[in-house]
Amino acid sequence: MPAERVIRSLDQVIEWRGKPQAIRCDNGPEYMSEKLRTWAEKRNITLQYIQPGNPQQNAYVERYNRTVRYDWLTQYLFDTVAEVQDYATRWLWLYNNERPNMAIGGITPKQKLAMAA
Repeated sequence: MPAERVIRSLDQVIEWRGKPQAIRCDNGPEYMSEKLRTWAEKRNITLQYIQPGNPQQNAYVERYNRTVRYDWLTQYLFDTVAEVQDYATRWLWLYNNERPNMAIGGITPKQKLAMAA
């Protein structure tokens, strides 16, 4: 994913959830780019990079990526990128709104977020 798309996505999340003090990132080129660093600096957001070869330092993202991979990405053959995007959108809604998460007490992430507000 290019840095410009990461920035657009982060701007969207900030609009919905508010500006974070810091963002933890891996060392992918989209996160190491000058564009993202400049974007973060202008917004007074610290980029915290994990150490190379230590994905456990970003455990939430790694766990999510594993869930995506095993729950649906390796289960289906897709014909188009649009088909993958559509499936991903539907799955993400289900994941956040209907699927109980035992790590947060058997409630959905949406319910947990509502409780924190």
